Amino acid sequence: MKRVFIIVLDGLGVGELPDAADYGDVGSNTLRSVVSTGLCEAPNLEALGLFNIEGDFGKPGVPCPAAAHGRLRSHSAGKDTTTGHWELASLVSHDPMPTYPDGFPKEILDRFSELTGRGVLCNKPYSGTQVIYDYGREQLKTGALIVYTSADSVFQIAAHEDMVPPEQLYEYCRMARGILTGKHAVGRVIARPYKGVWPDYVRTPRRHDFSVEPHGETALDRIKTAGFDVISVGKINDIFAGRGITESHPTLSNSDGMDKTAAIANREDWSGLCFVNLVEFDSLYGHRNDAEGFARAVSEFDMRLGEFRECLRPEDLLILTADHGCDPLTPSTDHSREYVPVIVYGCGIDAIPLGTRDFSDVGATAAHYLGIEPVSGRPLIQ
Repeated sequence: MKRVFIIVLDGLGVGELPDAADYGDVGSNTLRSVVSTGLCEAPNLEALGLFNIEGDFGKPGVPCPAAAHGRLRSHSAGKDTTTGHWELASLVSHDPMPTYPDGFPKEILDRFSELTGRGVLCNKPYSGTQVIYDYGREQLKTGALIVYTSADSVFQIAAHEDMVPPEQLYEYCRMARGILTGKHAVGRVIARPYKGVWPDYVRTPRRHDFSVEPHGETALDRIKTAGFDVISVGKINDIFAGRGITESHPTLSNSDGMDKTAAIANREDWSGLCFVNLVEFDSLYGHRNDAEGFARAVSEFDMRLGEFRECLRPEDLLILTADHGCDPLTPSTDHSREYVPVIVYGCGIDAIPLGTRDFSDVGATAAHYLGIEPVSGRPLIQ
């Protein structure tokens, strides 16, 4: 039984794309920034060829990489999690999703307040940790919801769990998702519960994303239709609005994600695709400009990767990649328009340099390996 594991190291870019200037991201190189801390110990990724990829990362490659290795360029408009993952699944988004640098229109917020029965605070692009520091006390005092956005196509709703239990917050997100359609169809509505006492509010792991449905067929749809399993780990199920998924496993952390992925690898009852997102590189470190934390997270993943490889069977295929950059050493706290790494590992896979390929080639590779005609793109391996 053939199985493909795609693991997305969320935000681990490997250098600016040619159009980075259009996004204000000239000079971005997430991997180089992480390596520059001196805290990134990644012998397993190094052995597979991560530092043999084209680019300047402050660390040399190895003489004989153990996997096929290269970098991917995006042809979608934007640098969002949703469009990045859709394109990895062979669906290119030529039209950018709407963003709101000046906040959401009054008619959207009025309708939202009408449905929820609550007021709205903030309505600006904001850091997720700073927004609860600045508005958390007022939220608890008034019962209003903190609504904010970023450079990405997101409508984020934060509320203290003592006032708004997570399930209620999720219902508010569903209401917002129903409003945000047509020209206001943002990529994701995101529940951002937090807890604690000011000034030490902390976001809880009960985040939940409510994504717009993909606008076309993806590799996940095609693999599922062919009768294979498509198992989601982390927020993959949310990103694809549940489409093309046969089984979903939400996670609390990168470590929890790897625990669940290893457990799936050790099962005997499936064949097809296991699609994994490890979000903490991006959410905890990239967006907070915490290069040292990012480096430690990569080191921790690398250790888990060494363990995970022991779970793989001879017929398994492992693809490591990312969905965009999130350089922690640039002034911005947003995603960055970068190439992303791609490493393809498995028994009998030639450990060759792949050069520069396309995001959609990841989905094409998974489909091809399972004997299915790809939606788009070219398989990275034959």
